Amino acid sequence: MQIGIVGKPSSGKSTFFSAATLIDVAIANYPFTTIEPNKGMGLVRVEDAGKFFGVQSKPRYGFVVNDVRYVPIELIDVAGLVPGANEGRGLGNKFLNDLSQADALIHVIDASGSTDAEGKVVAEGSHDPCEDVSFLEKEIDLWFLKIIENNLLKIARNPEKDSRKRLALLSQHLAGVKILSTHVEKALKQLGMEEKRFNEWNAEDKKNFATKCRELSKPIVIAANKCDLPSAEKNILRMKEKFKGQIIVPCSAASELSLRKAAKQKILTYHPGQKNFEIEGQINEKQREGLEIIKKNVLEKFGGTGVQECLDKTVFDFLKYIAVFPGGTKGLEDSEGRTLPDCWLLPEGSTALDFAFTIHTDIGKGFIRAIDVKTKQVIGKEHKLKTGDVIEVVFKKH
Repeated sequence: MQIGIVGKPSSGKSTFFSAATLIDVAIANYPFTTIEPNKGMGLVRVEDAGKFFGVQSKPRYGFVVNDVRYVPIELIDVAGLVPGANEGRGLGNKFLNDLSQADALIHVIDASGSTDAEGKVVAEGSHDPCEDVSFLEKEIDLWFLKIIENNLLKIARNPEKDSRKRLALLSQHLAGVKILSTHVEKALKQLGMEEKRFNEWNAEDKKNFATKCRELSKPIVIAANKCDLPSAEKNILRMKEKFKGQIIVPCSAASELSLRKAAKQKILTYHPGQKNFEIEGQINEKQREGLEIIKKNVLEKFGGTGVQECLDKTVFDFLKYIAVFPGGTKGLEDSEGRTLPDCWLLPEGSTALDFAFTIHTDIGKGFIRAIDVKTKQVIGKEHKLKTGDVIEVVFKKH
């Protein structure tokens, strides 16, 4: 799974990425600070399975705090997007190509309205951030439209009458930008275009199909960044009113980055997504004032910095992933003595056999049966899993 961090230049997306991954990246208040994409590991939160068994898990990756497990996911921070990117403006084509394998996007918006459409600094509150939401969706729609039109030119002459074969053909040509066959099928069905042959599609059909493919294959969570600035609050309310149905999270990436760096330096105790922190180390008066501002204007006002909430909502509310743990009926430890060391994130509807293949191809190929470790019940390969399941796979070794 890969989550793309997107937005116009100077919106704070690289700060968001750095706050989520603790990777140092170039952060500056001018356009195109990011040229090459930055990749790193963020974290999402799930209830740790160790709680059910009354044991303390020891993850191989991530960590556990108070029965909350932080599970790694891949994030990619790409170059800032400006209007006209689909035509090559700015670093547009590169930006869009870098996003081709993303499963979902977090769109970092300057909710304070202190940067214009190009990412240039303007008077706070003078730019409407609602325009930024619309333009990014439009740019991705136009990018998808070009890809769809180019591929339709190749396949529209195909006389295939079977709708299933037409679906497979179209899916094959769109797989390069991770538009899956399930996305294509759902888009065609929702638009009532299942029986239409490719050479019958008009301009409106192509445009609608591109938009629907974007909505299904690149769902977007909006991080309303710089929420602590005075002009942001009213803008966030307007965004929520205008874009009903979309997830919009008030966010202060700069605050999250400050808290996580301070925690890393053991100045304070703080874990991503928490609503408070505890000062532990020695700090000067200026640092204390800065932390008090974050506490009052961000944590107490919004219930957190919003960075972790964006990641969690993207993975679990939008993508509908579930968290499944490998385990055994005779013990929960691996060969190195780690308790419940792994947690896998799988798409909703994944089966016991899907889980086996996720662990290792050979385990999937040799699948005999699986056991729900919590209930001790034997389950078959078609059994659908749910989040929090602890599964033992019995397989034949080749």
